[in-house]
Amino acid sequence: MISGAIRRLAQGLAVTTVAGMLAVAAPGHAQAAATSCEGRKVRSFPFSTGTVEVYKRRGYVCAITLPKHPGVRQYMRVYLRAYGLLPVEDADKYKYRAGPVTVHAGQRKVWVKGQVGRGKYDSDGWIRL
Repeated sequence: MISGAIRRLAQGLAVTTVAGMLAVAAPGHAQAAATSCEGRKVRSFPFSTGTVEVYKRRGYVCAITLPKHPGVRQYMRVYLRAYGLLPVEDADKYKYRAGPVTVHAGQRKVWVKGQVGRGKYDSDGWIRL
């Protein structure tokens, strides 16, 4: 009887320990998942120092800029504008990504820009996704 109680206590302690270790080890991964775009990736625009990825879901368009060499703090920018609406952008020094930025585009065309360091991408006009 006592050995069964000790076994259950040991199993419970092991589960709690593993859960705690995962919570400590994974906050960066949880945060990365929470700050990325939802929906399906519809376009990817590579340029010399990174890539702008564009996602679409239920009329919303979301964009992020990813560097070719993540982990180094550097200037990054992502810009997204739906035709007839104001643009949204995120620009600062980041290690892993700029954005996400989201607009409700419906069926409108969008203008996309991205930058990592000196490398830039600009759709140079309205594009349909």
